[in-house]
Amino acid sequence: MKKLMNSISSLALLAAALFAAGCDRTSIDEAVVSAPVIHSFSPASAPVGEEIVITGEYLNAVTKATIGGVEVPISERVSNTRISIVASADARSGRIALSNTEGTGESAEEFVYTYAAPEITTAILQSSVDMGDQMLIAGRYMGAVEAVIFTAEGYTEGNEAAIVSRTSEELVVKCPYVEADQARITLRYFDGTSHVETPLADAPSIEVKRYKPTFDAVVLERTAVGRSVTLTGSYLTKVDQILVGGFPAVVSREASKLTFTVPAGDFVDGDTSTTLVATYFDGHESVTLADDFVVYVPFVKFWEGMRTYGQGRDVESMASFFSPETGLVYANSDWRTQVDPVSYKYLANTCSGPNTPNKAVVSEQEYDSVNPYFFFSGVSAGQLQVNSPANSTGQLKNFYMINNSADENRVTGYNGNVYGTPVLTFRYLSPSNAAEKALIDAVRNHTLEHIDEQTFPIDVNAKTVGGISITSAKGTVNSDVWAPGVFTAGVEASNVAVDAVLMVFYYGYEGSASNVADNIRRIGLLHIRSVNFKMWNNTVAPSSSDVLFDIYWQKYDYDYSKVK
Repeated sequence: MKKLMNSISSLALLAAALFAAGCDRTSIDEAVVSAPVIHSFSPASAPVGEEIVITGEYLNAVTKATIGGVEVPISERVSNTRISIVASADARSGRIALSNTEGTGESAEEFVYTYAAPEITTAILQSSVDMGDQMLIAGRYMGAVEAVIFTAEGYTEGNEAAIVSRTSEELVVKCPYVEADQARITLRYFDGTSHVETPLADAPSIEVKRYKPTFDAVVLERTAVGRSVTLTGSYLTKVDQILVGGFPAVVSREASKLTFTVPAGDFVDGDTSTTLVATYFDGHESVTLADDFVVYVPFVKFWEGMRTYGQGRDVESMASFFSPETGLVYANSDWRTQVDPVSYKYLANTCSGPNTPNKAVVSEQEYDSVNPYFFFSGVSAGQLQVNSPANSTGQLKNFYMINNSADENRVTGYNGNVYGTPVLTFRYLSPSNAAEKALIDAVRNHTLEHIDEQTFPIDVNAKTVGGISITSAKGTVNSDVWAPGVFTAGVEASNVAVDAVLMVFYYGYEGSASNVADNIRRIGLLHIRSVNFKMWNNTVAPSSSDVLFDIYWQKYDYDYSKVK
């Protein structure tokens, strides 16, 4: 047995030694140990575009090839003793040189360029091409071609086509912009003395199909920035850009339908009459669709179709925080860095009381650095509520970044009291009140165009905004107020039409503790459209619900001095 084991050990050692030796030999072959050495090349003379085969030593690691000092393409590295290069059009007769990391080797003889005029074989040239499509041009000495020129009938200056690929006998090119339906094709090349072009008078002709986009009669209404407009017509996929007042719009195209979104540009608030232009054929041509397209920049921000989720950890998307300033719904994992880094820093010390910034800890600059935001959460009594971040220390800690109950996965980082930074309050509008119903209808019908000092004057003493009392405005409002009778605690329900409108108030550094009508910085109108009521963990709390809403938001800070 011992003898057998010794034999096995000896064989294993021998195999290892052979493997090591084989690895060393492979490594030596692949290593760059010398500059390239050129023994010969063939052919010794050839026209532009021909392949030159070079034999020599240390050729498998060549990184650069030149002819007459001008770099040329390497077409194939065959082995350590053979490589192929191409006699490119920009090089001239001279010695061939190959380089690697160790140096450069040069041929003893010169390669000599010969120059021949390229010729198109007209017998097999296609009769027509769609402008912008690729086409094949076959002939002689195609490797010498520097440029392919399409010149429209009746024109003396042509347009250069992009060369997609080439061989010594064939070119594939992309048909360029051509001003007319018929064009002649000429070739530019180097004749040994200068760059010349084949004669235009003798050039073959080809039909260029110019599928020009056409538009049906355009009836344009006054359109707000950010809204979409649909146009119909033919060949609309050929449209390059839609320009509104010179600003490019985001466009989606189909053959007979085109939709564009009115860009923000630098239009002032209110109405601006401007041009609407469609460009096509790579911007060479255009059509003016309207000289007086009325672009409307609202005096308010409007965010439509927003959806946020409650704090239940089984929700489909942990995205709970919405800022009416940015119009963005933020993932829970973004709360610490993008939503409220001030609260994450100071926790319970962020506020000295509900909706009251703690001035001893949080500076005004820090308060202003956090965009206003709000969120929805479920409570144990069975209600869904909309919340101001600064209203309570017991809400934010219940939001998690992942479906895991560990305290480090809470957005706040621990299971303790935390105030949010921005101060907000909410006031439910009742359809049974005539004044409030008018405002509700404007929100629902998307006809609200202004939120400013004139349309929503604030009376601090009377605690009214736009004539509506806001004494009941609070930092949280439950669903039994804004969705009365549409939800039963503990019972899940999908796509519940709520259709409730609430006034939203965002306050400055002074907060809202002393007077809900004082220190208002911006006003919003929140339209809660529908709710998917979903319970969390077999409780009656709808903490896993998600809410679909629209919101109007004041564009500029409120100026009390403008209130008459």
